[in-house]
Amino acid sequence: MQTTTLTAPVSNAQLWTGRVLSGLFILFMLFDSSIKLVPLAVVTETSAQIGLPATAAFARTLGILGLVSLILYAYPRTAVLGAILLTAYMGGAVATHFRIGSPLFTHTLFGVYLGVILWGGLWFRDPRVRALIPFSN
Repeated sequence: MQTTTLTAPVSNAQLWTGRVLSGLFILFMLFDSSIKLVPLAVVTETSAQIGLPATAAFARTLGILGLVSLILYAYPRTAVLGAILLTAYMGGAVATHFRIGSPLFTHTLFGVYLGVILWGGLWFRDPRVRALIPFSN
């Protein structure tokens, strides 16, 4: 019985492009989660400004959710699950900024930009994701 593969091998350039994009995203999210775990005063002040609870417990909860999702994203076997969870996390940020009327391109769409980097990194480094999201035949 002959088996066929639905995925093409990853070239060296694709692999490194994916690693760089994913690495940039991971570094950003490590920073973001870290300042929420502490939490820094800027985190609770900003939470209050955008209509979220301005408590350390709330900030830490967001930090833990972001960090757990990020760990899942960074581990290759669970990267897709992590990407899905992080997409939901970014979607919440977009919805929050849209609700309060934040500037569109700098604040509201920032989560979308991060989502493109997140999925772009995964698309370049994982042939299974490229098979699910083909840009050409």
